[in-house]
Amino acid sequence: MTARHAVISGASIAGLSAAWWLRHTGWDVTVVERAPAFRDGGQNVDVRGVAREVLDRMGLVDAIRAVNTTETGTVLVDRDGRVTTELPSDGPDGATAELEVLRGDFARVVLDDLPDGVQFVYGETIQDVEDGDASVVPDRVTITTSAGRVLHADLLVIAEGVRSRTRDRVFTADGDVDERDLGVTMVFGTIPRIPSDDDRWRWYTAVGGRQVHLRPDPYGTTRAILAHAGVDDLVGLDRPAMLAKLRDRYADAGWQTDRVLDGFADSDDVYLDELTQIRMPHWQRGRVCVIGDAAWCVTPMGGGGASLALTSGYVLAASLQSVDRGDGLTQADLDAAFVSFDDWLRPLVDQIQGIPKGIVHFAYPQTRLGLAARRVADKVLMSKLFAPVTAKLTRVADTDRPLPELTLTDA
Repeated sequence: MTARHAVISGASIAGLSAAWWLRHTGWDVTVVERAPAFRDGGQNVDVRGVAREVLDRMGLVDAIRAVNTTETGTVLVDRDGRVTTELPSDGPDGATAELEVLRGDFARVVLDDLPDGVQFVYGETIQDVEDGDASVVPDRVTITTSAGRVLHADLLVIAEGVRSRTRDRVFTADGDVDERDLGVTMVFGTIPRIPSDDDRWRWYTAVGGRQVHLRPDPYGTTRAILAHAGVDDLVGLDRPAMLAKLRDRYADAGWQTDRVLDGFADSDDVYLDELTQIRMPHWQRGRVCVIGDAAWCVTPMGGGGASLALTSGYVLAASLQSVDRGDGLTQADLDAAFVSFDDWLRPLVDQIQGIPKGIVHFAYPQTRLGLAARRVADKVLMSKLFAPVTAKLTRVADTDRPLPELTLTDA
């Protein structure tokens, strides 16, 4: 069998999962990553639902468990830090999952387990894509990077994240990419740990549509999030200007808000995310496909993004293997593979993206009356009567369908 060649743009969980599974099914793989080196860091993600089976098939469950964040549960707290409600964390898919891990640690585990033969190109981006141009290379996609590097491949996999430029360069027709702003901004960062920090995710909600989150990590520091509903035009601001706007927004919010703002002023990994869902009616065009957040960003409000990213690499490789007869992948073969890919994966994506209407108003109350109603609702939802129903809300990326068949081959 002639080795197939895939170029993957993006070296986080989705891209690395695709690289792992494609290489293990006989593909030559080149990963292009815009960062100058592998990117560590990031906030909590988790492995839920069918992704646990994918991880088990990779033989990486113990490796992920070894870099667990140490978080043991999730509680809601009031202005004075008193626990008002505890969220269910029983079983593998509680509010704090059994396999809770930082994004960078998750990606690092997959990176370190890649088989030989996966090539990396760091510090470059994709500048041009020529798909199936017979005047260039017939039946191949030709990729040119920002450094002028030219790569010919059977398949280009775009796994660049929610604001993928390569996706927008290839999928240009009206309706190809539907970006839905959820009206929530989150600012993430790492701050010093103090003695009162414990092993729980502590979640505080204040009036004015504001939240403060503190979560443990395995490095002796604390991961913090400031989240709020509404627009502050923080994108593009330098850190002093962004922090100044945040201080105005969170003035008198209470609890440990000032500590978080002070910590962000000195943190070297502060970043913000204006929550945006990505919806695409098709994830393939010719010899180009999109996976992970670039294809279906579900946002932290939906949850399960890392699990979908990991699973998508497996389903992609399995779908391609199902049509590969060893004599070259025609466009018809790729089209058939992506029908299978879409049929299997889209129901999981649609399930998570279906965020109930009004959830932002419920989660981010603007008034004291709204906050009081939210706290009553929290207690009702966490009561013994409703706990089984509430627990189902965290069971994302879960399905009764078996994973597609896949046979590992010598890469």
